[in-house]
Amino acid sequence: MCGIAGIIGPSSRDTALLRRMGISIAHRGPGDHGIWADSENPVAFVHRRLAIVDLSAAGHQPMVSADGRFTLCYNGEIYNHGAVRAELDRSGGIEWRGHSDTETLVEAIARWGIEGTLDKLIGMFAFALWDARERTVRLVRDRFGEKPLYYGWVGTDFVFASELKAVRVHAGFDNSLNRPAIHALCARGYIPAPMSIHEGIFKLPPGTSLQPPAAPTSTLATPLRPKPRQVQA
Repeated sequence: MCGIAGIIGPSSRDTALLRRMGISIAHRGPGDHGIWADSENPVAFVHRRLAIVDLSAAGHQPMVSADGRFTLCYNGEIYNHGAVRAELDRSGGIEWRGHSDTETLVEAIARWGIEGTLDKLIGMFAFALWDARERTVRLVRDRFGEKPLYYGWVGTDFVFASELKAVRVHAGFDNSLNRPAIHALCARGYIPAPMSIHEGIFKLPPGTSLQPPAAPTSTLATPLRPKPRQVQA
C-alpha cells in the first residue's frame, strides 16, 4: 500500500501544504516520501511509499521517465511487470535504473502511450501521470477499484488523493457534507462512486481515467467535473 496526492492550481507552490498532505497519509507508506512540482506549470505530486518490489532508492517516487517527458505518482502493484519489462527489453533502448514496477510502468507509458500500456497491465493501481509535452495530468484507477482515488475542487485548486484526509488539510477546504451520499450510506452501508461524503469531491470510478484541466479557474460554486473515460479491459 502506498499513498498519493496532488494539486493542480495555485497551491501547487505551497510546499508546507504538500508536506501536510503527505503526513496525513503517512500510514500508507512509512518507508519513503517524495514531493515533486513542475517548475513551469502549477502541478505538484506527493507520494508516500511502502516498498514491496524494489526496496532501494531506485524506486523513489514521484518518478520521472528516462526521457523526462512523464512523471508518475503511483499506488499499487503490477503483477505482470516482469513480462512487461521483458517486452520492453526486446525492443531495446532502455537503461534500467532499478527493478521496481513503478519504473516499468512509467517507461512502458513512455514507449507505448498510456492506452497501449493499460491494455498490457495485470494488477491493482491508482496513479497520476504528468505529461510535460502535452502539459496534461491523467488520473487512472484499476478495473476493479482496489486502490482508492478521490478528486475534486477546493477553491481554485483541483486536488486528488488516496484518502479524503489529504484533501481536508487544504487551508481552503470547506466543502459541505453531501446529503445524497449520506442517504446512500444509510440505505446501503457505503457511498457508491462517484459520490463522496463531501460536495465537490468525487471518487474516480473503477476502470476509468480522468484528465483534469492543466490550470483550473473554476470555484466550488460552479465546479467543473470532467467525465471519466473507461479503461479498456
